Amino acid sequence: MKYLKIIAFTHKYVDLKDLGKFVICEESLESRLESVKTKFDLSEIFYLGTCNRVEFVFSSDKNIDHTFVKSFIQTLNLPVSEDQLDKFVSQASIYEDVEAFNHLLRISCSLESLVVGEKEILAQLRKAYETCRAAGFTGDYLRLIMGRVVKTAKEVYTQTGISRKPISVVSLAYRKLRELKMCTNAKILIIGAGETNRNITKYLKKHKYSNFAVFNRSLTNAEILASELGGKAFGLEGLKTYKDGFDVIITCTSATEPIITNEIYQSLLNGDTSRKVIVDLAVPNDTSPEVTEKNPITFIEVHSLQEIADANLKERYDELVHAEQIIGQNIQDFRPVLKQRRVEIAMREVPERIKEIKDNALNKIFLSEIESMDDNSRELLGRVISYIEKKYISVPMVIAKDILMKNS
Repeated sequence: MKYLKIIAFTHKYVDLKDLGKFVICEESLESRLESVKTKFDLSEIFYLGTCNRVEFVFSSDKNIDHTFVKSFIQTLNLPVSEDQLDKFVSQASIYEDVEAFNHLLRISCSLESLVVGEKEILAQLRKAYETCRAAGFTGDYLRLIMGRVVKTAKEVYTQTGISRKPISVVSLAYRKLRELKMCTNAKILIIGAGETNRNITKYLKKHKYSNFAVFNRSLTNAEILASELGGKAFGLEGLKTYKDGFDVIITCTSATEPIITNEIYQSLLNGDTSRKVIVDLAVPNDTSPEVTEKNPITFIEVHSLQEIADANLKERYDELVHAEQIIGQNIQDFRPVLKQRRVEIAMREVPERIKEIKDNALNKIFLSEIESMDDNSRELLGRVISYIEKKYISVPMVIAKDILMKNS
C-alpha cells in the first residue's frame, strides 16, 4: 500500500464555510483532475466531496509534504487566494501507505463522518470512485483498494450496531426543523433535486407536509421530484420571479457560489417581513452571508448540527471500538492479496516471453531441422512444445503464490 496517498480537507480542521473553496463542480472535475494527474505524474486518482470533507485519493511513488500540497492546490486552480494558501495547507491532512488505507476504510464505515453511523457515506464514496473510474482516472490498483473498502464497510454495518437507529446529517437537520413545530401546510421551497434534498423530502412527506415548489438547474429533475411531492417545478432561474411566498427554504446544490443572494431573497419575500426558516446543507452554503445578517431567519446548516453529532458519537463508542477491530483485520488480510495481485501483473509478460522463445526456436534456430522432418513428426513436436509452453506459463505463478502465502 506504499503508493496509496490521500490529501484531505475535513470538518475536523477546516471551517465548513472554508471547505466550500475545495469543492469541485461536475463541469470542471475532469479538467482539474487531469491537470494534477499530468503535473505530478499520478497513475490513478479520484475525488470525494461531501458536506463535511473534500479528499483526493491517488497513487504515487512521491513523498507528500506541505510543499507538494501547496503546489497541488495551485494546480487545481481552486478559489484560494495566495494569503489563504499557507493556512489551508497547514490544515490539510496527509495520509500515506497503511495510514491512508486505514483512513479510507474509516471513511467508508462513517467513523470519520460528522455523524458516526451515517451509512450514506459509503454510497457517496462509491459514486465518487465510479465517476472517476468511468472518466478513466483510476485503474487496477484503486480498483483493488475500493473492493476491500466496500467489503470492510459492509462487515462493519452488518456485524456492529454502529448504524443502529441510523441518523444522518439530513435526519439531524430535519430534527431541528421539526422542533420549530411548523404547520403541515407551510410553504416549502426546495432548491436542488439531488440526493440530499430527495432524502429530506422523504421525512417531509412522511409527516404530511404538502405545499412544495421545487427549483433545479435541470427542469426535468425538478419535475420528477415535484411530481413525487405533489408540488410545482421550476428551473433555477425561476427563483428570480417566484412570487407565491414561502415559509421554509431547503437548499442543497453543488454550486460553488451562493444561489440565494440577498436580492433574490428579497424578491422571494415580496414584501413579507415575518421570520423565515432556511435549511442549507450545501458546502459551500447556497445562502449568501448577507441574507442571514440582514433578515430575521432561523438558519439550519451543517455546522450548527455539531453538538447533536457529538452526543451521537458518545452513544456509539462501544460499536466504534468493534468497527476499528474489523478494520484492523481487513488491513492485515489485504496485504497478501495486494502482493499477489502485484505478482500477477508482473507475470503478465511471461506468456508473451515464452511465446517469443517458442517462435524463435521453431522459425529460426531449428527451422532447417524441423523442415527435414516428416508431417507426423512435425505435428508431434508442435504438440509437445505447446504442452510445455502451457506448463511453463503456470509454474512461475504457482511458485510465486506459494511464496506469498508462506510469507503472509
